[in-house]
Formats: sequence, C-alpha cells, structure tokens
Amino acid sequence: MLSEGDLIYLLDDRDRRFWIQLQKDMMKVQGLGVVDGSKIVGRSDGSLVRLAGKDFHAFKATVVQLMESLERGPQIITPKDAATVVFRLGLKAGDVVLEAGVGSGALTMALLSSVMPTGKVISVEVREEFAHRAKRNIERAGLAPCWDLRIGDVKSVDLGTTVDAVALDMPDPWQALDNIDRVLRPGGCFSAFVPNTNQVEGVVMGLREHGYLEVEAVENIQRRMEVHPGGVRPAYENLGHTGYLVFARKAARDQQL
Repeated sequence: MLSEGDLIYLLDDRDRRFWIQLQKDMMKVQGLGVVDGSKIVGRSDGSLVRLAGKDFHAFKATVVQLMESLERGPQIITPKDAATVVFRLGLKAGDVVLEAGVGSGALTMALLSSVMPTGKVISVEVREEFAHRAKRNIERAGLAPCWDLRIGDVKSVDLGTTVDAVALDMPDPWQALDNIDRVLRPGGCFSAFVPNTNQVEGVVMGLREHGYLEVEAVENIQRRMEVHPGGVRPAYENLGHTGYLVFARKAARDQQL
C-alpha cells in the first residue's frame, strides 16, 4: 500500500518518472504541476491513477530506481556493479559494513538495503561536499536510520568497532589496507571499485601482500535488448566499461595447527 511519507514515482505512458514524497493533500510535482495526493494515498503499489488529466502508474521505488534518481556529483557506481558488490560481500540483515568514498551515495543505498533493519553501514568520506550530497540522497530515500556517516580518511580513521565487510571506492585502496586489517573481522569480505587497470594491479598486489585469499578482479558489461514483434536485437547503446571490481577474503591469522 502507498502511504503518506513514502517516496514514490509516477510512471507515464512514455516511461518517464515523476518523483513524489507522498502527502495526503495538494503537492507540487516538477514537470506536472500541482496534483492531489489524496488520490494516491491508500492505493496499492503499482495502481493506475489519473492526475492532472493524465494516467500514471504509482510505484514505490526499488533500490535501482533510487540509485538512478539521486542528486549526482561524482560518477556513481551503477546498479550492475552495486549488485555484484552486495552479492559478493555476502551481505545480510544485521551485518556491519565499512564503506569509504561515499560519493553521491549510490552504493551506500544498495549496502543499506542489504543490511537493514538491524545492520549498519559506516561510510567514511574525506570530502565534505560529497558527504553532504550523499546525506541528502540517503535521507530522501528513507535509509538514514541504519547509516553512520563520518568525515575522515579511511586510511587512518579509528572506527571503534569491527566490521563484517568492506567496500572501497577510492583512487588508492591499497593505501588503506593496513587500517582495514584492524577493523575487518577474520573471514570478512573485501571489495574495491577502481576505474583503471593500474589501480587493479595496486589493489590485487596489496591484498596478496597482506595475506588475503580468493583475490579476484572482474569487470561487468551489460547490454540491453530491443524486443519487438518479430525481431529481437541488442540495443545500439550498452552499459559497457564503468570500472573494475576487486574482491577478497580475510583469513584468520591467530590459528595454530
């Protein structure tokens, strides 16, 4: 059910989205003008509603739509890469994740959605302007209760706790490994997102030197398909190279045979 306070979007017959923080009164919607929220509140998710003389379907946003609609600054981690990070880190409700390089908060949204309602994401961002933008995006999405945002450098920050997983999006992740070692629990999962191959080498070599196991670097390429009656073909535009993902596991180091 669509409730007052929900962040929803109205989908028109051209697949355009119009975003609303749902209220049970008249609301000003960019691109539509003023609409009556009482016609939406209490309806089922996906309902067909008529507003401003046009028909729309009203949907609650999934993580993908939230990531695509956020206020952007730096390049974001796309849903195709964020999904791989979440899956490879093995995240579940109750986990504590350390994120560094919050950017606009796109990956943060995926991480938070995976560990809620009992887990936590600790995001460390060295640039205050990026942190403030991410804060607006996370609060808009309603994900802030499980989020701990800190201004600082992950290479030296004192978290005061251990974490189950680490997700880094920064130019030199290998420089943070000494501090990561202090907070990532044995058996915990590590990920890093970097745009260039020389950075992949730096991360992989650094992980191996620190004794991490199952070190692997991957790249995701995604192609959309054009489907019409009597014909199916790949779209001319595809979501190709966005960056490289590096994954690893931390081994326990205090065991004796």
